[in-house]
Amino acid sequence: MKQTNVKPADGKLGIMVVGCGAVATTFMTGVLMARKGLAKPIGSMTQYDKVRVGKGADKKYLHVGEIVPIANLNDIEFATWDVYPQNAYQAAMYAEVLKEKDINPVRDELEKIVPMKAAFDKNYAKRLDGDNVKDCATRWEMVEALREDIRRFKAEKQLSRIVVIWAASTEIYVPVDEKVHYSLAALEQAMRDDDREHVAPSMCYAYAALSEGAPFIMGAPNTTVDIPAMWELAEKTKMPIAGKDFKTGQTLVKSGFAPIIGVRNLGLSGWFSTNILGNRDGLVLDEPDNFRTKEVSKLSTLETILKADVQPDLYTDYYHKVRINYYPPRNDNKEGWDNIDIFGWMGYPMQIKINFLCRDSILAAPLLLDLCLLSDLAARAGRYGTQRFLSFFLKSPMHDYTKGEEAVNNLYQQYTMLKNAIREMGGYEADEEID
Repeated sequence: MKQTNVKPADGKLGIMVVGCGAVATTFMTGVLMARKGLAKPIGSMTQYDKVRVGKGADKKYLHVGEIVPIANLNDIEFATWDVYPQNAYQAAMYAEVLKEKDINPVRDELEKIVPMKAAFDKNYAKRLDGDNVKDCATRWEMVEALREDIRRFKAEKQLSRIVVIWAASTEIYVPVDEKVHYSLAALEQAMRDDDREHVAPSMCYAYAALSEGAPFIMGAPNTTVDIPAMWELAEKTKMPIAGKDFKTGQTLVKSGFAPIIGVRNLGLSGWFSTNILGNRDGLVLDEPDNFRTKEVSKLSTLETILKADVQPDLYTDYYHKVRINYYPPRNDNKEGWDNIDIFGWMGYPMQIKINFLCRDSILAAPLLLDLCLLSDLAARAGRYGTQRFLSFFLKSPMHDYTKGEEAVNNLYQQYTMLKNAIREMGGYEADEEID
């Protein structure tokens, strides 16, 4: 490893997961199994990927951990918050993502992970009715209670660092309000005034994490850290933030396939995406206000890859529709159908159909691991504010819309940004161009 100014990953890393459902328990079980040598963390970039460093005679392909000091899986301690009181073992069994034989070897460790009371507001997720919730009079009290949880976990487990990641349900859509969300002072006042319309519970988690010196990752499409007030807090606390919405199935396909249409200069008439899924995520998204949050996130991908202003002949007025349907029999095994209407030479129409039968939590778990390890790395490297290099893992990456900045959604450009950041933090030259 080259000499860099990144602090080493000494001591233990606490990963605090908001939500103890299918995604969270699949993630935690997989990490615990992997460090016993009983499973492999397949799908994890930090555990498997090799990145080129140097050029010409100096060219080498190294694992991420050989370039930068990432935390070891053996040094991770887990905690979680959830509205349901079941421990992580019970929740993993209930989720039915993993087989019992893949959970039982780490049963003792999972049973010790008991969810702390969640900072919850039923108006933000009407389909959930758990009673393991904090009794807080105001949003500010929520923040204070969460900060106390973080401090207690850190002290009890003697941790040197903490990362907080959201793997809970999608909240109802909260439009950005300049009066409340554009300055830290205004957001803090709204929390003290208990402005429940503009301050989502997820904002309380993010505020608490950043204030306690922990990077925060938003894994759902919620309005949380993608507001100027939170950017201000991240600058003030010198902490990294990332979000939004884990890029697992259909949007992963879209961000990788849309560039094929673009680089071949084919036209697009329409792209219809529909999903069927069961699990708690599907149940929550069956509520129109919650689906609206997800829809905005999923719709943003295409428009920044196939752009009418760049190629008006090819991408003017295409029709883009996204649907999610709750279908309990599928449980965690969701299905994404994409119908893509394209046109080619002399305007002749063609069609592409993609049917992705995927497992939501199996695709999400490695993303949680990578996002936590890389956010912890970024904090030790002195990087703070929005970590654009983590866009690779997210459906609608954060960007400064107040200055007209566009998110980068092209998967290959995102991968280049990710590799360049790892090279830089490892003391190598960030030598790949992003066209």
